[in-house]
Amino acid sequence: MENLKTPLEMFYRWEQSNPDKVFMMQPFKGEWIKFTWGQAADEIRRMAATLQSFGLPPKSRVGLVSKNCAHWIMADMAIMMAGYESVPIYPNVGEETLNYVLKHSEAKILFVGKLDDWNFMKAGVPDDVKLISFPIFGLKQDNFLYWEELVKQNAPLKGNPNSNLDDIMTIIYTSGTTGNPKGVVQTFRSFSWAITMGKDYVGLKDSEERLFSYLPLSHIAERMLIEMVGIYGNCEIWFAESIDLFVGNLAVAQPTIFLAVPRIWTKFQMGILEKLPQNKLNILLSIPILNSFIKSKIRKGLGLNSCKHYISGAAPISASLVSWWGKLGVEIEEVYAMTENCAISHANRKPQFKLGTQGKPMPGVECKLSDVGEILVKVPCNMQGYYKEPELTAEALKDGWLHTGDRGRIDEDGFLVITGRTKEIFKTDKGKYISPAPIEMKLSKNHYIEQVCVVGVNLPQPIGLVVLSAEGKTKDHEYMSNSLKKTLQIINPELEKHERIQKLIVMKEDWTIENGYLTPTMKIKRNPIEDKNKSNYESWYNSSEAVVFEN
Repeated sequence: MENLKTPLEMFYRWEQSNPDKVFMMQPFKGEWIKFTWGQAADEIRRMAATLQSFGLPPKSRVGLVSKNCAHWIMADMAIMMAGYESVPIYPNVGEETLNYVLKHSEAKILFVGKLDDWNFMKAGVPDDVKLISFPIFGLKQDNFLYWEELVKQNAPLKGNPNSNLDDIMTIIYTSGTTGNPKGVVQTFRSFSWAITMGKDYVGLKDSEERLFSYLPLSHIAERMLIEMVGIYGNCEIWFAESIDLFVGNLAVAQPTIFLAVPRIWTKFQMGILEKLPQNKLNILLSIPILNSFIKSKIRKGLGLNSCKHYISGAAPISASLVSWWGKLGVEIEEVYAMTENCAISHANRKPQFKLGTQGKPMPGVECKLSDVGEILVKVPCNMQGYYKEPELTAEALKDGWLHTGDRGRIDEDGFLVITGRTKEIFKTDKGKYISPAPIEMKLSKNHYIEQVCVVGVNLPQPIGLVVLSAEGKTKDHEYMSNSLKKTLQIINPELEKHERIQKLIVMKEDWTIENGYLTPTMKIKRNPIEDKNKSNYESWYNSSEAVVFEN
């Protein structure tokens, strides 16, 4: 791919050609604050000059911890413009993770923005790190420098400074389901190649798309689909102010592209079914004169009436959920990729679509399976490696192939099917190997189950640890026991004999980021969950009940 442009070059193009066009819309207290390309450029240039005034060496790392907002993107662009490397950090990490990332990356400046609880993490900031607080949502504390004051004090950086394509653009620390987070090193070339190919592949139109940002910008998917599409495509970016105002913000934004994780698609589904039970919905959809009206009304109620691309990523989505949405005219396009390949790998979208798969390789992507069924991917935007981790890098990158850690199969039509994680597979006492992910997906079809972890090392058969949804917690034990037993009766015949779930254990404690059982991207951490509960496995297994409620 020739003539790749960096994000900086694309930003300068729109700054000069469309200074008065809306770039970002930030909601705050019922109002929308508008940032044109010219307004954003002025603040970015002033902040870039501010960063350079601190005298850090070129290519120093600068941290960024905040929920999504206009100043997240402005800070990211200012870091690039100043000649530094960004280190985005999830806004819900604790002090230990924050401390690890800042020390490991050697970041000496940290932007702090929109957060739920700074007190939860502030002790993790090393003493030698300067703190810069965002405006609008920013914190007011004695040890902070303030964005709004700094941009007043410093004149805008002149010219159009740029980076080489092979320079490091960012170090993205993965959420760490096992061990410490790993710093994925990505260059300007990787981002440029990924977004240039991706925009063309999806068919996105410059200056026409409207984007809605609410999933963490510190995650590669949101950063590519929102920030990079906005910058490369001259598109508007609208933000969500809070969870409570999410629905209203989405309705105003009316995005043409919408990315959600499977959990959100499930929550939307449950919200619809609460108002319109499945039996009634089926009847309405079966009446030709009402079919289109009902579909449009549901999409409009979600704020997605203008949407052309409905995307699901970050975890496999069940075929039944994709099929359910399809009947409402919402054709979910599942994407499979990683931070390590800059969110470019596979997509399941028309005209090459197959229900129950993760799709086919995107243009420029090569895929094969190892001897043990691990998915290997070669693409021009594979990472440079893990920062300061040569041994881990050597394990993950071999002869240009990224070893994803995911197991899968490629069917007779060339579609990829993910069957689990290589490190999550365990062996029962019968010597049979279990891949928990596919079983967990089947169990999750019960909408009373919010989270599930299938375990069973050294047990005759696996068992499932489940956390109930908010609705499930309102039901009594007898009701929930019957519901979960029915789920087992449905899914067990679909499984191999050695995979069948012997018991379901209802946990009394939720798995959260705060108690260490979830990553910042809401993936379960199996090791801590197992460490806490494995001493009870045998007694739970030997219980006379198929459903056991933890005491």
